[in-house]
Amino acid sequence: MADKKKKQLPPEAQQYQRLQAKREIKRPVFKNCIKAFLVGGLICLIGQLITTFYIHFFDFTEQTAGNPTVATLIIITMLLTGFGIYDHLGQFAGAGTAVPVTGFANAVISSAIEHRPEGYILGVGGNMLKLAGPVIVYGVFSAFIVALIKTVLTMFT
Repeated sequence: MADKKKKQLPPEAQQYQRLQAKREIKRPVFKNCIKAFLVGGLICLIGQLITTFYIHFFDFTEQTAGNPTVATLIIITMLLTGFGIYDHLGQFAGAGTAVPVTGFANAVISSAIEHRPEGYILGVGGNMLKLAGPVIVYGVFSAFIVALIKTVLTMFT
């Protein structure tokens, strides 16, 4: 807390702030970063292995292997989320599981599982994309802006 704000607090609040600072649990930031890096990297490694599998066994090219790889990662995430394994992985790795496409899939699937008792239409269908919807809108809007800028720049060159 800034010193100006601390001076404006009543004495009881200042005393509480000091007590809270003494008892605050120190977070192992470096350790958490390493865990997030390793688990996120492991997820990406698995994605690369799946891509290589599709290229060698199903005659995909590097450009066309991306879509089935993403679909496979989403299906794996769906199964791991349904069995409760992905939540434990997320507790261990933190942001390492949130960055790849698997984090997005986990957000959608977790919401669908959570709202299933409310029914498939109003529960699952109505709430499944509440968390993921803004991400989709941002992605589509960003892609539109980038395409618009590219179009304008190619017109003048």
